[in-house]
Amino acid sequence: MQLMLAPMEGVIDHTMRELLTSLGGIDRCVTEFVRVTERLLPSRVFQRLCPELANGGCTTFGVPVYIQLLGGQAGVLADNAARAAELGAAGIDLNFGCPAKNVNRSDGGSIILREPQRVHAIAAAVRASVPGHIPVTVKTRLGYEDQSLFLDIVRGIEAAGVQEITVHARTRRNGYRPPAYWEEIARAREVVSLNIIANGEIWNPADALRCRQASGCQDLMLGRGALCRPDLPRLVAGAVTGNAPEPLHWPEVLPLLLRFFELNLTHYDARFAPNPLKQWLAYLRAYFPQAALLFEQVKRLRDPAQLALALRAAMTAATPHSHPLKTA
Repeated sequence: MQLMLAPMEGVIDHTMRELLTSLGGIDRCVTEFVRVTERLLPSRVFQRLCPELANGGCTTFGVPVYIQLLGGQAGVLADNAARAAELGAAGIDLNFGCPAKNVNRSDGGSIILREPQRVHAIAAAVRASVPGHIPVTVKTRLGYEDQSLFLDIVRGIEAAGVQEITVHARTRRNGYRPPAYWEEIARAREVVSLNIIANGEIWNPADALRCRQASGCQDLMLGRGALCRPDLPRLVAGAVTGNAPEPLHWPEVLPLLLRFFELNLTHYDARFAPNPLKQWLAYLRAYFPQAALLFEQVKRLRDPAQLALALRAAMTAATPHSHPLKTA
């Protein structure tokens, strides 16, 4: 089994990838999407979104990072894929799953799923433009309005010669509302032979095991669940192998928060460094009740020095017997 970290726009950037891969369990990451419209982008765009290019296309902890491209025109996507490969990308991923209205209005993301032939043409053009040793993968949904074209989409992707498909088991109309229809992925596995990665509504190890059974997929992609429980990849891997590790407790999460904040201070303007931390606390409070209390304490703080003091004070106050709130 392999576990992938999902590309979440505006949330899982290189600093979050660095932090989460430090905990183990993640086999691959994907960048936030690189928006491609009508021109070949300069190298600095790829290097800004994927600074791991300077480290052989991997995080500090050796986890490969694929560059994700989003757009609707095969030719220009192919040109940009070739440039990303030249810069040292570990792989190229194509985004046909983004449900955002502004992205869809600009001919990107899941709106292209209305035309399976365009999905095929884009994937084929990108695959042809990238050296054979560099993987090309696709992230998709079950469809746009409904699932009626899903099998045509995956057949076209396979015919394009890509290496893998990740399927978010919902349509664009479903958005992110539960449930995820994992059993629909099993239909795709009956008509294509390439590897399929299942994604959607995996919040805990039990969800991961149910997803693998319903979809028939060995490999999984984790997104919001890994933000709410940063050790979720490690816990899922342990559940599959039958060697589950001890989960993180709140006192062990607090140093991760401080480390994440310090990473953001290193890479971003200090004025904006508090924002990703507050955003992550908003995710963490879904599992750790203490995160909600800390969020209330820091949500109005803008001075990085004050925020760092608040984090250190929380670390000092935390007891070794704090435990996360268990979810179903």
